Amino acid sequence: MYLTEEDIPRLAAFLRMKTAAFEERYVYRTRHLRRLRVPRHAQCEFLKDGGCSVHPAKPLQCASFPYWPELVEKGNKKNWKKTGEWCPGIGKGALVQIQAARAVAEQMREAHPGLYGG
Repeated sequence: MYLTEEDIPRLAAFLRMKTAAFEERYVYRTRHLRRLRVPRHAQCEFLKDGGCSVHPAKPLQCASFPYWPELVEKGNKKNWKKTGEWCPGIGKGALVQIQAARAVAEQMREAHPGLYGG
């Protein structure tokens, strides 16, 4: 799970931790990216049986799913359909206009240029 610089203090505050302590415990940094450390027992430290335990403060990558660039940009219908095979939200609920989905995808692209060739 990739993080923006804004995600880190928001998550820390939600967990009532100092930002530095949160980062030391949960964040792995490289030169261009920040991401949550992956625990041995799960895909995400905050994914519990009842769902996301940090839902109100969840990272942009989580909040924007499934409207990621690789799923909603032109020419990616195949990726969208494949993701819909396991994502319980795709194809359900109110219709979301593609322009709105692509606007969310652009937020992801801007927030994570290292992932999207920026």
